[in-house]
Amino acid sequence: MFKKKEKKEWRSGVYLCTAKDSFDADLLESKLRSEDIPCERRYQGAGNFLEIALGANSTFPIDIYVPEETLEDAKNIIVAVPLEESDI
Repeated sequence: MFKKKEKKEWRSGVYLCTAKDSFDADLLESKLRSEDIPCERRYQGAGNFLEIALGANSTFPIDIYVPEETLEDAKNIIVAVPLEESDI
C-alpha cells in the first residue's frame, strides 16, 4: 500500500507515504487530521483531474505530506495494528 521514498520536501511539508487511490488518501488524511496533524496531497499524473471530474481517483497514487516537525508522530499514527495482537 505504501511505497518507501526518500525524505522529500514539497510546499510546507515532507513526504510521509503514498496512498494507492483517493479512498486510502481520505482515510489517512482523516486519521491524521483527527490527531491535529495537518497534511497535504500531491497528485501524480492526472489524479487531480480525475478526482475533480469523476469524484474519485482510483488510477493514480497520491503522495501525502506533513510538516517536518510532525513526521515521527504521523508515522506512528498510520502504522497498522494487527487485530490478533490487540486486546479487544
